[in-house]
Amino acid sequence: MTWQGIGLAFFSLTVLPAGLAMATNRVPKRLRHRLAPVRPRGWALLLVYATAPVNALPRVAGASADMTLGCTAAGGVLAIAGYLVLGLTARTRQGRPVVVPREGS
Repeated sequence: MTWQGIGLAFFSLTVLPAGLAMATNRVPKRLRHRLAPVRPRGWALLLVYATAPVNALPRVAGASADMTLGCTAAGGVLAIAGYLVLGLTARTRQGRPVVVPREGS
C-alpha cells in the first residue's frame, strides 16, 4: 500500500500539472513547436494520469479484491485511450490526415 501512495503522490506532482497546463494551452513558446498540437496532447496526458488514482485509491482504501480488479481494468482502459489520443495527434502532426474507413468498404 505504501508504494501505491508514493506513486500517486509522484504522478500528482509531475504529470497532473503538466497535463493541466497543456490542456489549457499554457505552454512556454519555446516548447510550443515541439508539442503541437498542445491541447490534444494535454488531454492525452490527463487520460494517462487518470490511471494512477483509479488504480491506487481502491488499494489505499483497502477495497475488496473484486473492486480493485475492476478499477485496475478501468485504469488500463483510460491509459489505452490516452495513448490512442496521443498517437492520433502525432499522426496528424506529421501531415498525414487521420483516415476513418467508410462502412462497407
